[in-house]
Amino acid sequence: MIPQTTHTHYRTCNLCEAMCGLAIDMHEQRIVAIRGDAADPFSKGHICPKATALQDVYADPDRLKTPMRRTVHGWQAIGWAEAINEVASKLRQTQAAHGNNAVGVYLGNPNVHNVGSMLFSASIIKALRSQNIFSATSVDQLPHQFVARHMFGHQFLLPIPDVERTDYFLILGANPMASNGSLMTAGGIERHLKGIKHRGGKIVLIDPRRSETADVANEHIFIKPNSDVLLLLAMLHTIFAEGLAKPDRLAEFCNGWDAVRASVAAYSPHVVSAATGIAAETILRLAREFAAAPRAVCYGRVGLSMQRFGGLCQWLINLLNIVTGNLDRAGGAMFTTPAIDMVDGARAGKFGRWRSRVRGLPEFAGELPVATLAEEILTAGDGQIRAMVTVAGNPVLSTPNGGQLDTALASLDFMVAIDIYINETTRHAHIILPPTAGLECEHYDIIFHVLAIHNSAKYSPPLFAAAPDQRHDWQIYQALVQALGGSPVDEAMSSAKSMTPAQLLDLGLRYGPYGASGLSLDKLKAEPHGVDLGPLQPRLPERLFTPDKRIQLAPDLFLNDLARVQAVFKISEVSEPSEASKTSEGYDLMLIGRRHLRSNNSWMHNSERLVRGKDRCTVLMHPHDAATRGLHPQQTVTIKSRVGQVSLPLEISDDVMLGVGSVPHGWGHDRAGTRLQVAQRQAGVSINDLTDEVFLDDLTGNAAFSGVQVSVTGL
Repeated sequence: MIPQTTHTHYRTCNLCEAMCGLAIDMHEQRIVAIRGDAADPFSKGHICPKATALQDVYADPDRLKTPMRRTVHGWQAIGWAEAINEVASKLRQTQAAHGNNAVGVYLGNPNVHNVGSMLFSASIIKALRSQNIFSATSVDQLPHQFVARHMFGHQFLLPIPDVERTDYFLILGANPMASNGSLMTAGGIERHLKGIKHRGGKIVLIDPRRSETADVANEHIFIKPNSDVLLLLAMLHTIFAEGLAKPDRLAEFCNGWDAVRASVAAYSPHVVSAATGIAAETILRLAREFAAAPRAVCYGRVGLSMQRFGGLCQWLINLLNIVTGNLDRAGGAMFTTPAIDMVDGARAGKFGRWRSRVRGLPEFAGELPVATLAEEILTAGDGQIRAMVTVAGNPVLSTPNGGQLDTALASLDFMVAIDIYINETTRHAHIILPPTAGLECEHYDIIFHVLAIHNSAKYSPPLFAAAPDQRHDWQIYQALVQALGGSPVDEAMSSAKSMTPAQLLDLGLRYGPYGASGLSLDKLKAEPHGVDLGPLQPRLPERLFTPDKRIQLAPDLFLNDLARVQAVFKISEVSEPSEASKTSEGYDLMLIGRRHLRSNNSWMHNSERLVRGKDRCTVLMHPHDAATRGLHPQQTVTIKSRVGQVSLPLEISDDVMLGVGSVPHGWGHDRAGTRLQVAQRQAGVSINDLTDEVFLDDLTGNAAFSGVQVSVTGL
C-alpha cells in the first residue's frame, strides 16, 4: 500500500530508447512505487518491467560511488583529485612515448541515454587527439547512419516509421514488442500496432524467429539469415517490372532513378526464392501489397543492421519507401522535428579519412569499427594501442570475439573506465571513475527525440541529490580535460568557465525549431509531464543536407557493393542454392540473437527483478534440428564457432526457422574479478564468445552478428 504522505515525481525512463514517462511515488525520500505517467503526451501511461528497476540501480550495493584503483591487494578507494590527476598523467605519458594514437577510446551504448555524456563526452575525445575512437555504433546502427549520410547528406537524418498513421507496416529483422522500437522510439508500441489493425491495416513481420511481434502481426514469414538483401531487391524488381513505382513529389528531387532500376533488374522473385527460403509467389504478393497500400512503411532493424549486408539492406529499405512515394509523407517513413535539433548541430559524418592500422578498415564520423579494437591492442608496432579509456560500456560482452578483447584489455599498460560497475570489461581498468547514475541526474533525451514517432519534449530534474563525494559524468569529463591540459584538479573539480548541461539545454531549446514560440528550459520545467509538439510532418527537400538538396538514390558505394551479393549468392537467371546457406568445416547451423523485454544492456542483469524467473539464456533450436542431433529439451549443449565455444541449455521450438539457432545477448557473467552479485548468480554465456571479428558488413564495417556459422552438440 502506498503511504498517504507521498509526493509524485515525473520523469522519463532512460533504460532503453522508448522514452516512457514515469510517475514515481516518494515517501520520506524513499521510492514506494513506479508507475506509467498517464499524462505523458508521448507514452500515455505505458511502462515496461525495466522502468521499475531504476530504483534497483540507485540502491545497488555493487554500484561504485567513489573512484577505485586496482592494486595487487584488490580494489582501493581513492580521492577524486588523486584519481583524475593520475589518469591524466598516465595518458599523457603514454602519448608522449608512443604518439596520440597509442590511447584508444570506447563509448558504450548507455552514453546516448545520458544528457551529460551526450553534451560533454566529445570534449575528452578532442583533448586526446587520437584516431583510435570506437563505440557501440559499429556493433549496432552504423549501417543506418552510413546510408543516411550518403543518401540524405547527414548521418542522423534517419527516416522514422509513422506508425501512428500507416496502413501497411512491413517489419524486417526487428522485434518492437520487446524493444518498444529501436531507431523508432515508440513507448507503448503495442498500442500503435493494434491501432494499425483496428483501422483495417496490415502488419507483416519477416524474421528467422517467430517473435513477440509476430504474435500481434497479421502475418509472419520466415527468412534465411543474411538473405534480406535479396528479398528487398526482388520486391524493388517487381515494383519496377510491373509499373508499380509511384514516387509522386519525391521524383522532383531525387538523383539516380535509372541506376536504381538497372541495379535491381537481375533479382526477380523466382531467382532469389531458394536463397531466401520465401516462395516467389509470396515475394510478388508482398511487393504488390506494399505498392498498393494507401500509406505504407518498411522498417528494418538489428536483424538487418547486424549482418554482412547491413548497409545494402538499409539502402534498399529507403529505396522501397521512396519508389512507392512513402518517404516524407504521413503514414510512411518521416523525419522528426525535435525541439533540440542535433541534426543541425552534429557532424554530418565523413568517411574514409583514415584507416585502422592492422586491417585497414575505414573510419566513419571519426570512429573506427570496434571489431578491429582487439587486434589494434595485440599487434605490436608503431601506432599500437597501449592505453584505453572506456565510458559506460562493456565491450567484452557486446563486441565480436569478446574472448579476444578480454585478452587484449588485460595486456594494456593502462586503462581507465568511467563506469558505475566493476564488470567484465572494467575489471581490467587500473582506475575506475564512477559517475552518478539515473535518478541522481537531470534528464533530457537529445538523441531519442530525433528518432521518435511523434514530436514532443520533456525535461526531468534529478530525483535524488548527489552525495558530496559523488560527481556527475560531465564534471568528470571537464576535470579530465583540465588535467590533460596540464592544470591539476582539486577535490572540487569545478571549472567556472564551463557551462552546465541545463544551460546548454536551454540554449538548444531557445535556438531550436520551437524557440520562437517560447520553448525554453523553464517552460519544460513548468510542464513536468512534457509537451506535445505534434505528429511528424513532411520536411523535404528543405531538410536535406546534400549539396544540391536532392536525394542520392544510387551512390556508387552501394551500386558497387552489389557485386558482393552476386559473389556470395551466385545469382543467375536459374536460381541456385545460396552460398550463404551452405556450411563449412562442420558448422551446420546459422546463429542469430534475440532480445527480451526485461533486458537491454548487460548491466541490467544485476537487478533481481529483471532476471528472476526461468532461465532466458538458452539456445533456441527447431525440433527437426534437435532430433537430427539426438538432442532433447533442457539438455546442456555446446555451441562452437571459429572463434570459441560455450555451453548452455537447449530450448526446442518451431518458433525458430529450420537451420537456425538463437541465443540472447548481454549474458556471460561468469568471468572472475567482477562485482555483480545478482548477475553472477544468473551468469549465462556470452553470444559474443562465438561471434567473429572478421565477419563484417564490408561496406560499412559494422559487425555481422547474425548468420555466424556454428555447430551444436550434446555433452
